[in-house]
Amino acid sequence: MDGTALARRIVEDTAKKAAGLTERTGTAPGLATVLVGEDPASVTYVRMKQNRCRKAGIESRHVALTAATTTGELVGVLRELSAGPAVHGILLQHPVGGHVDERAAFEAIAPQKDVDGVTFASFATMSFGLPGFVSCTPGGILRLLDEYGVDPAGWGCPRASEAERGGRAVVVGRSAILGKPVGMLLLARDATVTYCHSRTADLSAAVRGADIVVAAVGRSRLIRGQDIKPGAVVIDAGYNPGNVGDVDFDSAVERASLITPVPGGVGPMTIATLLEQTVEAAARQLGA
Repeated sequence: MDGTALARRIVEDTAKKAAGLTERTGTAPGLATVLVGEDPASVTYVRMKQNRCRKAGIESRHVALTAATTTGELVGVLRELSAGPAVHGILLQHPVGGHVDERAAFEAIAPQKDVDGVTFASFATMSFGLPGFVSCTPGGILRLLDEYGVDPAGWGCPRASEAERGGRAVVVGRSAILGKPVGMLLLARDATVTYCHSRTADLSAAVRGADIVVAAVGRSRLIRGQDIKPGAVVIDAGYNPGNVGDVDFDSAVERASLITPVPGGVGPMTIATLLEQTVEAAARQLGA
């Protein structure tokens, strides 16, 4: 499943929408990125997002804070950005450091500017199918499934009879910004969702029964080919040192009907979804 190609099309479409919005209102969509500390992976990721913003016609404002920044200081910065009219979307790059209350920081972001879908309000609106912003990686995953004609309500091996096809999805991971929300999005599409994690007893057995597998636990090559049901769709949302996902790609590709590579699968879709939601947030705030 080529996330790079689909993301490119989404960014191109987003750029057209951003240009139209800027022409109508005289204001360009604005995204503020906040980075605490100098984690090399986070610095690289933020720089990548800034480059994509330029391509999409979005003004990017970067706020770099020291690693010693306290929870109170970070909350103050986020509240100030939330109140600023030139900022339409806010991204707090995580992790923020063990001494910072990440949840308190997320909740300082105004829901209408939570284009990364990390607040309680965003999770609630997403879960109830109300207007709001989805978590970017889960949202990108659903777009990939749509692109490849995968219906979460009933997907099985293409060679199977209708009676043998099911809509069983297993999400391996329970983070607040990936595992839990992607399960809710799949549930909203009428999939039967099972949440698993690194401590699930007999994880392999649970995965083997899945028509759709989403690996998002942060453990290198945790899911192996022998764990995959023949014909299943495998979404690898993990990213580990050495450009390695949570799925052992070489063995899983032999059994899956569709699979995302790492890199080039889910990652580009996350950024594309972020940019798309930033332009949408700007349009709402500008009344256009």
